[in-house]
Amino acid sequence: MNQDHKQNTVQQERAILVGAFLPRDRHHGQEDPLQELQALAQSAGACVVYRSLQKLRDIHAATYIGSGKARQLREKVLEHEAEVVIFDNDLTPAQIRELETIVKCKVLDRSELILDIFATRARTKQAKLQVELAQLEYTYPRLTRMWGHLDTVTGAGGGTAAGAVGGIGTRGTGEKQLEIDRRLVKKRITELKREIDGIDKRKLREIEGRRGFYKICLVGYTNAGKSTLMNALTAAEVYVEDQLFATLDTRTRKWGVQSGVEALLSDTVGFVSKLPHHLVASFKATLEEAVNADLLVHVVDASSPEVFDQIKSVETVLKEIHCSGKDMLVVLNKSDHIARRDLFDAVQTVYPDALSVSAKTGYQLEQLAGAIAERIRGDRVRVRVTASAGDGKLNHFLHTVGNDLTEHYQDSTVSIEATLGRNQLAWLNQYRPHSVEVIAADRD
Repeated sequence: MNQDHKQNTVQQERAILVGAFLPRDRHHGQEDPLQELQALAQSAGACVVYRSLQKLRDIHAATYIGSGKARQLREKVLEHEAEVVIFDNDLTPAQIRELETIVKCKVLDRSELILDIFATRARTKQAKLQVELAQLEYTYPRLTRMWGHLDTVTGAGGGTAAGAVGGIGTRGTGEKQLEIDRRLVKKRITELKREIDGIDKRKLREIEGRRGFYKICLVGYTNAGKSTLMNALTAAEVYVEDQLFATLDTRTRKWGVQSGVEALLSDTVGFVSKLPHHLVASFKATLEEAVNADLLVHVVDASSPEVFDQIKSVETVLKEIHCSGKDMLVVLNKSDHIARRDLFDAVQTVYPDALSVSAKTGYQLEQLAGAIAERIRGDRVRVRVTASAGDGKLNHFLHTVGNDLTEHYQDSTVSIEATLGRNQLAWLNQYRPHSVEVIAADRD
């Protein structure tokens, strides 16, 4: 692909943010509609020098905001010496080209900005491949406009000086640079999908191998504190930074929730509103942790003034990956930094079963562990298990997760009575005892 095309990075550049909203848009009437875009731009390393809000009746086909507004934007670019204009909207290639002609600087849309951030955050081979795939799939349908200015690759006919460029066998009408780039991009997309598919299959085998464990997945808006909570609960040493998309890589660690109760805890990439669909598709394997989890812990930044919008953004992405019906526990993180008590009380009213915690200070993390342990165990039941006396794995399981054990040996068999959680009966049956009999229920 031609390398002279503009780079999408906004590192250390002076940026103007533009939000153009229709009356039906969710952002319409919001207290600070550009707060998320500003956080994204700053996370990418840009210095925001001006913000512009536009209320539109309709989208203008050529420039999205209209030629008059575009000329006003040019004046702001000159006034603030801006190097990039970032829209909180997805623009067509034609709109970007026309806007760049008018404002005389680089123009990015929301998806390009997020893809750029993901590219800088990717650390593992899997994350890098996923980001590259998402970027190419975003770029591919835009190649017509991006490369429309390029001439054909050809050698001119006859003995002209230009004819010497191509040489024998290359003269003729040639192949347009656009078609060459399309073919190269399509080939690379195919290669990436094949490589990612291999990683996906290994990832799914890893997840399949965890069948005997209760699986918990942390989900939430980016920068809600998922990685901090992961570290506090499991000492996972996940990278933590006060920025959007600080980490893209899923980490899974064993968590001793309580005595006799263990689980696998996974952290996932954070969500934002209007997360580009190419990213959701590319990060399918990463999000597979959420799809296969027994419990989703939705970590909410309770200190954010946009808390309800952030919750809605997460719920939208979960619906896209078919996880909206899963068992879920809402955790109100950063409860020690509440700026608006009325908003916090409103969240607790809407989510009365939510737990207030602080991953940073450890506030009420024991209560969180207790609530999750109850979810894992379920109602308490008293069981009588008959098995081979030499079955060490079954014996270890019952002594690890059970309470109030009594044992009776006869010849080569053992009869063990124990109090378990009802949900743990399925794990018990995986050890294939001779028999399992529930002799009492709801016993503490």
